[in-house]
Amino acid sequence: MVRSLLFVWLCVLAITFSAKAQTTAEYIAENVEYAQTLMREHKIPASVILAVAIHESASGTSKIARYLNNHFGIKGPNSNTEIRSSYRDYPSPKESYDSFLEFLKSRSSLSPLFDKYDQFDYRSWARGIQRGGYARSRTWASQIIGIIKRNNLSQYDERPDDYVEPPAPVVSRTHRSSKKSRSTYIVKKGDSLNKIAKSRGTTAASIMKKNGLKGAALKPGQKLKL
Repeated sequence: MVRSLLFVWLCVLAITFSAKAQTTAEYIAENVEYAQTLMREHKIPASVILAVAIHESASGTSKIARYLNNHFGIKGPNSNTEIRSSYRDYPSPKESYDSFLEFLKSRSSLSPLFDKYDQFDYRSWARGIQRGGYARSRTWASQIIGIIKRNNLSQYDERPDDYVEPPAPVVSRTHRSSKKSRSTYIVKKGDSLNKIAKSRGTTAASIMKKNGLKGAALKPGQKLKL
């Protein structure tokens, strides 16, 4: 009897969760209209709004999205009694979307983006939001751009037919290699720790620690981490 009741209870839980769960495509269909409304009002790409919501709420399936209607990870007080959370609660997802726009416009590091970029340049918006401190992860902007591309979200940005997308910035290989070369040093004849440290803006003690040196003696051709 107990096993039967447990089985029924588990089935009810599974059905309840599956009813709330949804695919990314379903999430987009459910929220794209309001994202476009905000885009037209504030001139921020609907693709960015949707991609951030998809990323932060796991397409509406995260706990804070299901219990608090919080789709952007905005922190604050809540009155929910079902879960304990440091995130804000909202009457509906729409208020969460509104709060995201208010957050962007209220931060001095983010509000200039509205004058700097238009509603078509989702790449610059994603990178600008990351630089403005919205997310700590260094890959956050790349993840947002990836979501936009995978789901073809730019189709909702109402781009003109003749719109030319700005080229993605290219990281110079020369810059990478020069940065790598500055992080190592090959000892030359006549070099000393103090001389190398002074030329590279560091200290002899720091070089010794990074390279596990027990003394100051160096040999020509020796590689040092700086």
